[in-house]
Amino acid sequence: MSKETGGPAFPLPLGSETVEGQEGMTLRDYFAAKAMQGMLASGVPSGEIPIYAYEIAEAMIAARGQ
Repeated sequence: MSKETGGPAFPLPLGSETVEGQEGMTLRDYFAAKAMQGMLASGVPSGEIPIYAYEIAEAMIAARGQ
């Protein structure tokens, strides 16, 4: 089962050359990384950070579609 990724975080211009399999970070991963930075700075227990970071990222992607 695939989760909505939001597409690429840093899309390339049309006509740009890409290497297959090297399309970069998804928007979901980018949002999760940003959420993780805030949680690390605020002292959230480290074992919970990955779970919460992706929950926040998925909520951000869902909000974009509304």
